[in-house]
Amino acid sequence: MRLFSSPRPVRCLLWLCLVAFAPLTALAAEASARTADAIPASATQVGPLDPAQLDAWVEQVRERFEVPGVAVAVVKDGQVVLERGWGVRELGKPEAVDAHTLFAIASNTKAFTAASLSMLADEGRLSLDDKVVEHLPDFRMSDPYVTGEMRVRDLLTHRSGLGLGAGDLLFWPGSSYSNEEVVRRLKDVPLKTGFRERYAYDNILYATATRLVEKVSGQSYASFLQQRFFDPLGMDGTRFNADALRPGDNAATGHAKADFTTLRPTFPLTWHNAAGAGGVYSSVHDMTRWMRAQLAGGSFADAQGRSQRLFSEKRQKEMWSLISPMPIPDPAVPALAPSRPDFLGYGEGWITSSYRGEKLVWHTGGWPGMVSRVTLVPGRDLGIVVLTNQEAGGAFNALTMQILDAFLQPAERTDWIAAYADAAGNARAKADDAWRKRVAARDARSKPSLPLAGYAGLYRDAWYGDVEVVQEGGRLRMRFKPSPLLSGTLQHWQHDTFLVKWDDRTLNGDAFVTFALDTDGKVREARMEAASTLTDFSFDFQDLRLQPVR
Repeated sequence: MRLFSSPRPVRCLLWLCLVAFAPLTALAAEASARTADAIPASATQVGPLDPAQLDAWVEQVRERFEVPGVAVAVVKDGQVVLERGWGVRELGKPEAVDAHTLFAIASNTKAFTAASLSMLADEGRLSLDDKVVEHLPDFRMSDPYVTGEMRVRDLLTHRSGLGLGAGDLLFWPGSSYSNEEVVRRLKDVPLKTGFRERYAYDNILYATATRLVEKVSGQSYASFLQQRFFDPLGMDGTRFNADALRPGDNAATGHAKADFTTLRPTFPLTWHNAAGAGGVYSSVHDMTRWMRAQLAGGSFADAQGRSQRLFSEKRQKEMWSLISPMPIPDPAVPALAPSRPDFLGYGEGWITSSYRGEKLVWHTGGWPGMVSRVTLVPGRDLGIVVLTNQEAGGAFNALTMQILDAFLQPAERTDWIAAYADAAGNARAKADDAWRKRVAARDARSKPSLPLAGYAGLYRDAWYGDVEVVQEGGRLRMRFKPSPLLSGTLQHWQHDTFLVKWDDRTLNGDAFVTFALDTDGKVREARMEAASTLTDFSFDFQDLRLQPVR
């Protein structure tokens, strides 16, 4: 799962999902029909935030980015000043989004995992400076030095030497591997840079952190979250994972653009094997409890009104510190220039940056069909959460920035909705141009070196596992055996390169497969790469080295 900062859609990254398409008239009409029901009768001015203006912003965002449902909450000075829903939980169905609708918060889960380790540190059960192998003796990275020097803190800060999204195919888009197996396979995931050399977002080390929480606490991750966060804070609707959703739960359905064009519900996903990286489902109502505790330095009032503490202020300062500097990208379009921070970096489960002279502590989350953002402004005791059920990062970013301006600098505002829509169009245009160039360079008249049967067989990658290519009905089919969703048809592209088109078109992860032959004319290995620049980075096909299993 991601962060958002690159102009391509990333479901789990912290990068900016900036893909937008033409307005969906039916969606806008459906939204208007439900807006009146969503507005509470007592709606009044929320500090500098006008509810009528907020309604207008949300409907603009929903129309421009084709988002079926949105939920927003704002906390200020220890109080909940807004929690609302707009639109529908699933396109074409009547159930409305409200403040209690559950969305996958995806990588916003990472803050809970970091806080879990901080709690255990406060209790003296571990230190963030401990070596990981002291608690998980079987932990291994692909380099012995990194294995021995990896500290608990390094699991949280994205500076291990792994590449962007390395190992994500072990659990994206879902696999049969257990959490223990995912962590075991980490030993074969290649490193791309030196240890602590530079920032590169990953999820697999948060899968390791999940296992560490369980080992040190003696509890399952689900039990730890429930007992140490959800129950004390009164987050009654929150579920630790999609597996824990109950019949009748008020849960949203994710939506994606199949083939980057047609909006429809996307495939369900559960990260049973990497829950600490992005498994939690929550509502804006419940997330207000989390934001208030964060802004209060880790403290909260229990059901009897007594002051309690989740973690120490010392640990919170560490979680909110800039540990791994992140490159500050140039704005995708000039209109986004006011959002460019003076500093940007990752702490422990949180990103820190600046905006209009204030420090921001924030994170984004990406899931199949759902993306979100949680933003804290400690200097103003302000928190904002935006949850959506469409893969459009421009939507949650635009709403967050509009609300930030209302509170921080109402006299000097930017039209963030237009700015992010322009950036989305720019990203799509660049992707289309890159594809046109690739098609123009293709030798369409070339033929495969081998008959189709010559490419069929079982292939194995050291860290991922088994992938099979079979000949069926005069065509080649590819199946990632631990990942049922990664099943598709191979179409000849040129020479010994094929394009695999996955059966589920909402994956938006088609990839090129190139077979290399040995001197005897047999396949020596197969390599893969994403076909589109818009493909989510969690499809880390480029790290696979598929060897035939003779």
